[in-house]
Amino acid sequence: MKYFVTGVGGQLGYDVVNELKRRGHSCVGSDILEKCESLDCDYVSLDITDSCAVSDAIKAYSPDVVIHCAAWTAVDAAEDEENICKVRAINASGTRNIALACSESGCKMIYISTDYVFDGEGDTPWEPDCAEYKPQNVYGQTKLEGELAVRELLDRYFIVRIAWVFGRNGSNFVKTMLKLSKKYSSLRVVCDQIGTPTYTFDLARLLVDMSETEKYGCYHATNEGGYISWYDFACEIFRTAGVDMAVTPVTTAEYGASKAKRPFNSRLDKAKLKENGFTPLPDWRDALERYIKEIGVNE
Repeated sequence: MKYFVTGVGGQLGYDVVNELKRRGHSCVGSDILEKCESLDCDYVSLDITDSCAVSDAIKAYSPDVVIHCAAWTAVDAAEDEENICKVRAINASGTRNIALACSESGCKMIYISTDYVFDGEGDTPWEPDCAEYKPQNVYGQTKLEGELAVRELLDRYFIVRIAWVFGRNGSNFVKTMLKLSKKYSSLRVVCDQIGTPTYTFDLARLLVDMSETEKYGCYHATNEGGYISWYDFACEIFRTAGVDMAVTPVTTAEYGASKAKRPFNSRLDKAKLKENGFTPLPDWRDALERYIKEIGVNE
């Protein structure tokens, strides 16, 4: 099969391309960067906000599947007045451009979305086909607009919502904790925001599995192992890395407000994966251990 992958300069796109290569699939990677030297695959520089460029690129390669990983993910920066139009152009209009090109080319599309499309309240896990959307920040709203564009323009699509992402190629919570441990002897981490981490190496395998089927629809995909807080995650990061760090749990209110409102409830119900025959991602603790071995404590 032939694949076109956007956002290969980021965490997930990088791992998706490597998974495709491991399976012997043909793929082209794309990103806004002029070059992406970290990847050993065909590459095209692409601004997804340029509808004509998107249409031409996908038409030229004629893929069987487009895996759309590109997004604006700087959640706090998205709230800045000068950035809102840029965020919408990438996450909403850019996704619409990709979906339209997929429709024109007759290929499947996988769109990566987020738990931020929900309001983040309560303690009940969000189900993938729940339509109670109520984004609380610009990032969540624009990712929801991307979802709606995919649903409007395509029949052969997968929308995959993820949360708390960490991977080799890019910044994330795990790397931030390890870096901070070199500067401080103690840290305060919020304990009232609940979810489950997602290791992009594991997620990439699932996305390629999905792409090889016709089991379209909306799914939730994080690692297994139950729901935890950011505080729990931080403690396990330091334990796994063998780092002596005092971690104090604090509420979101005690920690201090951020520009973007963060969800308290990022619990995602993943039962639909098993129901449709997909292998769930491994336990997040196992994923974290493999990840830290990969990047090293001194990352």
